[in-house]
Amino acid sequence: MALRESTERYVVSPGPSTPAADYYRDTDRRRGWIVTLVITALAAVTRFAMLRYPTDAGTPVFDEKHYAPQGWQVFTGGGIEDNPGYGLVVHPPVGKQLIAVGEALFGYNGWGWRFSAAVAGTLLVLIVIRIVRRLARSTLVGAIAGILLTVDGVTFVSSRIGMLDIFLAFFVTAAMGCLVVDRDDVRRRMAKVRAEGRIAASVYGPRMGVRWWRFGAGILLGLACGTKWSGIYFIVFFGLLSVAFDLAARRASGVQRPWIGTAVRDIGPALYALVVIPLIVYLCTYAGWFASETSVNRHAVGNQIGTDGPFSFVPAALRSLWYYSGNVLTFHSGLTNSAGNVHPWESKPWTWPMGLRPMLYYFAEGDTVQGCSASSCVKAIMLIGTPAMWWLAVPMLLWCLWMMLVRRDWRFAVVLTGYGAAYLPWFATLDRQMYYFYAVALAPFMVMGFALILGQIIGRARASAERRGTGLMLVCLYVALVVANFIWLWPILTGMPITPDLWQQQLWLPSWR
Repeated sequence: MALRESTERYVVSPGPSTPAADYYRDTDRRRGWIVTLVITALAAVTRFAMLRYPTDAGTPVFDEKHYAPQGWQVFTGGGIEDNPGYGLVVHPPVGKQLIAVGEALFGYNGWGWRFSAAVAGTLLVLIVIRIVRRLARSTLVGAIAGILLTVDGVTFVSSRIGMLDIFLAFFVTAAMGCLVVDRDDVRRRMAKVRAEGRIAASVYGPRMGVRWWRFGAGILLGLACGTKWSGIYFIVFFGLLSVAFDLAARRASGVQRPWIGTAVRDIGPALYALVVIPLIVYLCTYAGWFASETSVNRHAVGNQIGTDGPFSFVPAALRSLWYYSGNVLTFHSGLTNSAGNVHPWESKPWTWPMGLRPMLYYFAEGDTVQGCSASSCVKAIMLIGTPAMWWLAVPMLLWCLWMMLVRRDWRFAVVLTGYGAAYLPWFATLDRQMYYFYAVALAPFMVMGFALILGQIIGRARASAERRGTGLMLVCLYVALVVANFIWLWPILTGMPITPDLWQQQLWLPSWR
């Protein structure tokens, strides 16, 4: 079904689009950017307000205690984190390097170690608005996505604490945005070739040449892996999606042998852009490690491991990095429940879609906590998804599956691919210690799914004014409910002093305690 256009605005496509209508002239480009920047500015206000608060007597809170000192080591120690208190750095360096940027600007304080996270969380809102606007061909639906992400508790809290997960979410979401633009660009090229009568010049279809947007996705995926190794999952899922986009484009353009054409023309370049480039970028993130004489295991070859063997032809620096990475993998693999590693706030993946087991980052109570107009006050920061969205995640995902499998709507494949890459691989290691903050990367794709569905509720451009008015009213009511839910949770998302009674009222489920 073709993408419908309006002379005034673009609306959500009711289904998959045809090649001829798969791209559009952006007549409301200026309005789209104004809306994007206004909502992003509002998100920035929420992310940066009271960013320095709270701390543990001027020191980091929760797992900031790992990453804030390591960021400071990167800034002051020649670009590496030596982590003398632990003897092993268990995550790649990009997130710590970004934290170091904030600490270089503002010093070793709350503003310093949280600044880069707030920037990433703010830009994440901008990226989601632009992705959804392109998917829906609607500035309104993109704006809805931006508002929903702004008031999502998971990304909000993650943007205000010096940890790594918001950086991972930013990089993988930006990579998906690049792949969506690449898809549109390929379809434009295919449409041009077909219009010029050259589509049958080869039974495999045309070569696509240099695809800079997919190349950009590879760079971003390399940075994601350089933040956390779970970025590897996104390489696999996004690579399959990109090849599927290419196959669909060749089939829709009338290529005689689209399957073989995709294998011959597209798989090789996709492997280069989405596997080789991320690997190169990942290695480049260790430039400080390679350059240092004192980084952990830098000279493992000749010390911890021998200089000969079947891989002796590999440069010693790369072999040392491989050895070091093996130690990190061993560390993570040993963090299992069966080995006695149990945390009171850990959670398993089946609880993440609905946020059934949140994460308590900070808690203080007693006479030393004041400001709540009571004799005893409580301050808490809890990583928790706004229930008005997260509790509806399962029906949202089921609808996305229906739209993808039955209606063959590619936009919902984008949502499910991103969501699946952030979620499904964790079921392979259920004995491992896991936490709700692993679900931060789910949030942008969850919001995309909700926004597309809300766009469908608003209705098509050709629908009657009453139908669209009713749909818009329902969507406004729902968005208002999500915003109100976020405002209610604000005290326990920001560590504001509240009474013990209000604290108990905030804990809606037994599993939140």
